[in-house]
Amino acid sequence: MKVAVVGATGMVGQVMLQVLEERNFPLTELIPVASKKSVGKEIEFKGKKFKVVDLETAVKRKPEIALFSAGGETSLAWAPKFAEVGTRVIDNSSAWRMNPEIKLVVPEINAQALTAKDLIIANPNCSTIQLVMALHPLHKAYGVRRVVVSTYQSITGTGVKAVNQLENEYAGKEGEMAYPYPIHKNAIPHCDVFLENDYTKEEMKLTHETKKILADDTVLVTATAVRIPVVGGHSEAVNVTFDKDFEVGDVKRLLSEADGIVVQDHVAVNQYPMPIYAAGKNEVFVGRIRRDFTAKNTLNMWIVADNLRKGAATNTVQIAEYLLTKDWF
Repeated sequence: MKVAVVGATGMVGQVMLQVLEERNFPLTELIPVASKKSVGKEIEFKGKKFKVVDLETAVKRKPEIALFSAGGETSLAWAPKFAEVGTRVIDNSSAWRMNPEIKLVVPEINAQALTAKDLIIANPNCSTIQLVMALHPLHKAYGVRRVVVSTYQSITGTGVKAVNQLENEYAGKEGEMAYPYPIHKNAIPHCDVFLENDYTKEEMKLTHETKKILADDTVLVTATAVRIPVVGGHSEAVNVTFDKDFEVGDVKRLLSEADGIVVQDHVAVNQYPMPIYAAGKNEVFVGRIRRDFTAKNTLNMWIVADNLRKGAATNTVQIAEYLLTKDWF
């Protein structure tokens, strides 16, 4: 089982390697792939060192699985080349997500939709993954009609340049800016680029990807995405209107029983999800679960997850683990 990690030197790529090691993924050969400037560098994995190669070399080695986290342009250009030699590509960029011929997968929700013919598989956006993880069991029980979500997103979603900006600002140093404004002591209501409808691309990803993953175009999602000076993960304030009424106790039970979700909702002792505690963990944490007293059949909840883990690397590795359960190699 040869596994290529494309973008192995990047922030998500490094976490992918950690998750592969932690979960003891049964690979026999690791092929770390990065840009030409990183070729020849060594990556350590399970106590062994592996040299970084370029994309062309990786394709020639015909890995069984390639985990991509190298940006949309790289994925569009190279995922088909890997697929041509029989490699199953799991792509973490936005390049393939809304392609109607490509499956958009959160394993706990829709891995069963994958077939032997799916050589390119899309990993959803980080903020979408944690949202649909909480929505899915409730959609099955009550029917999600409308979702209003406000995100509080970690700078790690932007990348190492944003982390450096925050660290520089915290230390009072001049440096390269990832954002058009300071992020230290600030909140920027601007994730990704603005579109013609005045929503950002990030906000529309929540709308479109949620429908595709839940396989229900009637679900309405409107979002406001905000970048905040946090490192540990993304948080979301979510207001959901259902077709059917619910009991809050039943909602908590359904979420508690769902794979990959941890309910943290004990306000009497100030227990609720926070990115400082979600950091480094693979689960999605849900709390502040309460009825919206201003609207019929409507619920409020607060969802937190490490965006580099379940929002990216962990979900990607989980898809690869699911593929191993099939006789497709």
